[in-house]
Amino acid sequence: QVQLVESGGGLVQAGGSLRLSCAASGRTFSSYAMGWFRQAPGKEREFVAGINNSGRSTYYADSVKGRFSISRDNAKNTVALQMSSLKPEDTAVYYCAGSAVYTTVVTTTRGYNYWGQGTQVTVSS
Repeated sequence: QVQLVESGGGLVQAGGSLRLSCAASGRTFSSYAMGWFRQAPGKEREFVAGINNSGRSTYYADSVKGRFSISRDNAKNTVALQMSSLKPEDTAVYYCAGSAVYTTVVTTTRGYNYWGQGTQVTVSS
């Protein structure tokens, strides 16, 4: 069983930056693909960024490409999402997700077994 705990959310002005972190329990973190999703009020949860188990491969939603960067540290069991040039439409609850099934990047919610509790990101205009 893996537990994921996000941190780093908050309120930021448009154009600003935030860094989200996700700490994972368990000894097999380095075998999991990891991802970040977000869910705005009244909308479905959507893929934001994903990273493979080694950290060498990443993939981003078009809406965040060039502004967000995902990374992981397998020695520390952490995955991070660096967000820059934030826009009001980035406002959402952000979730960290882990896949015990895939080692490659996964872009769908069905590909992930484990989810964090979420952290709120609010971007003011």
